[in-house]
Amino acid sequence: MKRLLHGMVGALVIAGTALAATPAHAAPLVEAGAEYVALGDSMASGPLIPDITGPIGCGRSTHNYAHELAGALDADLHDVTCSGARTKHMTESQSTSVAGVDTGTVPPQFNALTASTDLVTLTIGGNDVGLVGIAEDCINLDPTATPCKGEFEAEVAQKTRDLGPSLSAVLDGIRARSPKARIVLTGYGLYIKPNGCWPVQPVLPTDANFLQGAVNAMNGVIRDQAAAHGATYIDLVPASAGHDACQSASKRWIEGYVPLNPAAPLHPNARGEAAYAAIIGSALGA
Repeated sequence: MKRLLHGMVGALVIAGTALAATPAHAAPLVEAGAEYVALGDSMASGPLIPDITGPIGCGRSTHNYAHELAGALDADLHDVTCSGARTKHMTESQSTSVAGVDTGTVPPQFNALTASTDLVTLTIGGNDVGLVGIAEDCINLDPTATPCKGEFEAEVAQKTRDLGPSLSAVLDGIRARSPKARIVLTGYGLYIKPNGCWPVQPVLPTDANFLQGAVNAMNGVIRDQAAAHGATYIDLVPASAGHDACQSASKRWIEGYVPLNPAAPLHPNARGEAAYAAIIGSALGA
């Protein structure tokens, strides 16, 4: 199972209206023709969702939430989201690969920002915390085995704490480069329901709760940093209920370890990306 996932996931990250922490001084709703820059990792880029656009190693889809949102807003999109991106790749070049094969480097995502940028969306943090790799290591086909939680809990907690200062610097950097932009941060969605659904998704109930709990804790850091920097935070978890990886192929927004829809394992499918776009769009008045 891990061997199957390794080539597909590689550096990819483990993503009603659900809004939280919209600041009172938020900018006016986005107008048609706005200059829109999409930043972030694979939750935002949409790897393996047809059709691919941009550098192949970034796994960027024409049906990721940025493209869907830009259509709804009639915005001029510059999408630089990239699978495997971490907070450091906002200001540093990123090496990319597909199934372990080098596919070159892409420029720092902040290169897309200008003084005339009107809207910035950002989904980042999953790779800083390392959640996909941990989720792979937590695969367990033996229901009597020891849960993986004890092995990774302290590591995840520390990396989640470390995300706060890194994300703070990213938000300061966006504001410095694009002072008039409305900044929207998304959290990550509901990946697995409480207690999971072993063996449909091969993680033990304790570990299913640990993994989603780690996502929720990371979302809390993102929410707090958004509030501290005058940005809008979009909570994707409540609206995702009933659409996690335990659901049928026609209901899920997030794929499991073995996808049932075109998407990378442990990532949103096209239905999920469209739903996220609708949630963000509702917050922006689309």
